[in-house]
Amino acid sequence: MSRDVKPLKNEGNQRQIVVAGAVAGLVSRFVIAPLDVIKIRLQLQTHSLSDPLSHNGIIGPVYKGTYRTFRSILREEGITAFWKGNVPAELLYLTYGAIQFLTYTSTTRALNSIHAPNSLSTTPNPKPLLPQTLINFLAGATAGTLATSATYPLDLLRTRFAAQGSERIYSSLIASVRDIGRHEGFKGFFRGLSAGVGQIVPYMGLFFAFYEGLKPPLSIMSSRLPAILPWNKGTGASDAAAGILASVFSKTAVFPLDTVRKRLQVQGPMRSRYVHRNIPEYQGGVVRTARTIVAREGVRGLYRGLGVALVKAAPAGAVTVWTYERVMGALLEWEEGNDTQTT
Repeated sequence: MSRDVKPLKNEGNQRQIVVAGAVAGLVSRFVIAPLDVIKIRLQLQTHSLSDPLSHNGIIGPVYKGTYRTFRSILREEGITAFWKGNVPAELLYLTYGAIQFLTYTSTTRALNSIHAPNSLSTTPNPKPLLPQTLINFLAGATAGTLATSATYPLDLLRTRFAAQGSERIYSSLIASVRDIGRHEGFKGFFRGLSAGVGQIVPYMGLFFAFYEGLKPPLSIMSSRLPAILPWNKGTGASDAAAGILASVFSKTAVFPLDTVRKRLQVQGPMRSRYVHRNIPEYQGGVVRTARTIVAREGVRGLYRGLGVALVKAAPAGAVTVWTYERVMGALLEWEEGNDTQTT
């Protein structure tokens, strides 16, 4: 990608986009799975870390910070605990990545085909009606909305498996689907969906706007520093750096909605059996849940796990876009090689 800094919308056909997006999702999920489990555990913790008295009567662990949480989970549950819910999560990221990149590239191409009134469609490079940054934002928001809505049940299952402690609430993926369907109905698979969509619209919009905007200057910077490894042209370091910065900026902006979503996802009859036994029952939707969290825990309650979320978001964004760009490049080169052989 760093070769000539093409925007994502100009790369590949639909099949190549789906394959590259799916592979990027799979690789990203496996890399960041442990950080994701830590983030979810911290987000579901409701007691105050600064007030020791609030810990009285709590059944379940008290996590303090990313490293201590990591040690606690490792000691109490073993190394495999960091990949709890990995089957639904891998399915989630595979499907999500494919839908996300396909929708993003298709939407950007469609929006770029809408030309400004004073720009003739017969000119070599007609000017689009909307500014490019706005196009990237709208395409990212659309991609995030469709991908989140289509894969939300898998996201909910991933959260519930990650919230399990030593006691297994769901014995398998099939058992969890059957149990939720029996006790909570179809709506149970979509708890917190409005918070998820409300979070992902600005997050993915900002992510792709930042990413597409940061790629050109970072690529130029890497080409001017060829002696500094691995920050040199051809390694994809500038793509990864753009992904890191875009992820950190976007995640910080929308994190409170992510916390609300996680709290809503573990509602239901099994709420008191997760690793945190004191998860409150929230009445109402996103706004009322957010107000309840602020009233009981303060504004800081909405930002529990932000540190590890940023630590997770940085490599997740970098790995996702780096893998996507590399797989897409390989697919394009393979197609070019086949075309050369046939001619």
